[in-house]
Amino acid sequence: MKIKIFRCVFMKKLCVCGLSGITLILCAGFVHPCFSAEVVDRIVAIVNDDIIRLTDLNNALAPVEDQIRKKGFSADMQQAEIYRLRQEMLNSLIDDKLADQEIKTAGIFVDEQEIDKAIEQVKSANYYSDEDLRSALTASGISMSDYRKEIKKQMQRNQLVNLKIKSKIIITDSDVLKYYNDHPESYAPQKKYMIRNIVMPLGFDIEAPSTQSNFGKMESIHQQLSDGASFEKMAMEYSEAVNASDGGKLGFFALDELAENIKSAVSPLEPGSFSSIIETDQGFQIFFVEDIQESGGKELSEVADEIRQKLYEDAVNKKFQSWIETLRKDADIKIIQ
Repeated sequence: MKIKIFRCVFMKKLCVCGLSGITLILCAGFVHPCFSAEVVDRIVAIVNDDIIRLTDLNNALAPVEDQIRKKGFSADMQQAEIYRLRQEMLNSLIDDKLADQEIKTAGIFVDEQEIDKAIEQVKSANYYSDEDLRSALTASGISMSDYRKEIKKQMQRNQLVNLKIKSKIIITDSDVLKYYNDHPESYAPQKKYMIRNIVMPLGFDIEAPSTQSNFGKMESIHQQLSDGASFEKMAMEYSEAVNASDGGKLGFFALDELAENIKSAVSPLEPGSFSSIIETDQGFQIFFVEDIQESGGKELSEVADEIRQKLYEDAVNKKFQSWIETLRKDADIKIIQ
C-alpha cells in the first residue's frame, strides 16, 4: 500500500480568471491573488483518484463526538479519544472509497425495487409492519432515506464480495444449529413493551426565560403526568419529536432492541407507568409503557432461514474486510494532515 502524508492542503473556490467550477489544491502559505482567501473545505485523504473531504469526516464523526463530550472526560482525555476515533473513522471512509471504486468498476447496480424487496424481508424477519419499521427507525434517529441508502450499500457490497472472492461462502445446517443453541436469549419467550415518549432537545429555548430550560419544561411535564395528566395528550401538546401527533407512539420493542440507558428506564415499568427524565442522543425524554406482551419462543424451524442469513452476512463482512486490506496494499492513498 502506497500511503503518502501531506500537511495543510486546502480546497479553495476558484472565484475569477474565467474558470468557474474548477477546484484547485493549494499548499498552505501560497495563495494565488485570483483566489478568495476563505477556506471552504479541506482534503483529508486521496484514495487513488477520489478525495475525502474534511466535511465528509466531520459529518461521519459528529454523532460519536457528541457521545464522547457527554461522558465527562477530562479535556486531555476527551481530545485523545476524539483523535483516536477520527483516525478510525478516516480509515473507514478510505475503505468505503476503495469499495465504491470496485463497485463502479464492476458495474454493480441495485435498483429501487431490489431495495424495496430487501426491506420487506427485514420487516418479515422482525414481524414488523411498515409503521413498526418507521417507528423503530425514528427511535434510533435514522431517516428512511438514510436507511434505504444503507440497505443499498450493503447489497452492493454483498454482490461485490460474491463477485471478487473466489471461495464460496457456505453456511451448513450444523452452523445454524450451533448458533441457535448458543443464543437462547434471542429465541426464548420474551416481553415486548408498547412504548410512547415525549422528547425535547437538549439545551435552552432562547425565546424563553433562562429559568425555562428544556429540562425545566420536562420537569413541569413530569409533574403534570404525576398529577394524572394523559401521557398521550401531553406528548401531542409538548413533544418535539416527529411522532408527537400520534401521542408519542413508538410501537412494541423488546428490551434488547433498546439503547442501554433507555432499556434501564423502561425495564422496571409496569403498563400505565412512565419513566423519569433521561438524557439521550435525541434529547431529554420521558418514556411511557402502555402495554406489555409476551411472545412465545421460536423453534429452530421458524428461525433457521433468519440465522442462516445472519451467519452469511457475518461471513460476507469478514471476507469483505480481508479483501479490503488486500486492496489497500495496492492502492495509492495519500493522507493529508
